[in-house]
Amino acid sequence: MICLALIALLAFQPAIAQPPRAYFPWWDQPLTKDLNLTPAQRQKIRATVHEYRDKLIQQRAAVQKAEIELQDVFDNDTIDMPRAFAAVENLARARENLTRTFAEMALRLRMVLTNQQWRELQKRRRDQSHGAKPTR
Repeated sequence: MICLALIALLAFQPAIAQPPRAYFPWWDQPLTKDLNLTPAQRQKIRATVHEYRDKLIQQRAAVQKAEIELQDVFDNDTIDMPRAFAAVENLARARENLTRTFAEMALRLRMVLTNQQWRELQKRRRDQSHGAKPTR
């Protein structure tokens, strides 16, 4: 039963490793073109992304390392259950930390936009996900 839970965890690994959909990296997409960002807004966005960059890189590396450690547990002929549970816990903690940091950065970046800019960005994102050409 426990092995089935671990297999399920690995099966959903690609989906879990991605940032939550609500926190999509809008600041790094062509969606922001023609959004009428002021030079001050652009500078604040760049500064915020720069501020979080190293931490996100480290946390992504921690997730990758934890995934490899869990894969090593699965690849053994005999499963060491204490090691397996520790590997699962490490992976969950690493993903939690990455998600939290990414969400904090996304929130700070959202605060740079006006309500109108945010609504327009959301509309463009919806249009893009439905295959429609974004309105500008």
